[in-house]
Amino acid sequence: MDMLTERKKQPDVVRRNLMDCAARLAAEQGFSAVSVQAVASAAGVTKGGLFHHFASKQALLEAVLGDLLAKLDEDIDALISQDCEDYGCFTRAYINAFFADRGRESYAQWSAISVALISEPSLRQLWESWFSGRLTRHKKTDDHLNLELVRLAIDGLWLADLVSEKGHAGGNRSALHKQLLKAAQKEHDT
Repeated sequence: MDMLTERKKQPDVVRRNLMDCAARLAAEQGFSAVSVQAVASAAGVTKGGLFHHFASKQALLEAVLGDLLAKLDEDIDALISQDCEDYGCFTRAYINAFFADRGRESYAQWSAISVALISEPSLRQLWESWFSGRLTRHKKTDDHLNLELVRLAIDGLWLADLVSEKGHAGGNRSALHKQLLKAAQKEHDT
């Protein structure tokens, strides 16, 4: 084989590209567009190449969700590091991450994968594991009924956004954001 036809194997690059293509397809065309063939074609590999890196479409989707959760972890950790108050720090970071994500590419990816979260038990389990791990990690600061209500309000807003024709529910987003943050302050604990 000469140097022009020899291709250097870069499994990490190929794996990352497959995940990015799956997430992009889901974001641009919806969850139903994420087929093994479509992802393989978008990534420039064969279906066999995709299966070399991911045992199934399910494994690929789990990797995409895992990647989104890792990015969310980074965002939340950065937001917590900037928060001066311990009480409710995770909940406020959760609120701020939700509102900050609206303009980023990951918002569309989260929207698409959220459809799969509802119907796929393994994806729900990944989400639940991530979320319960965060709640365990922040038990001292965020184990309060008031804060649970605020987190559930964010989850409800997320779902309402998903089913809204406009792509967002509610009225004044800035006011909603401020009110949710205010509700996550210590003086509102009951």
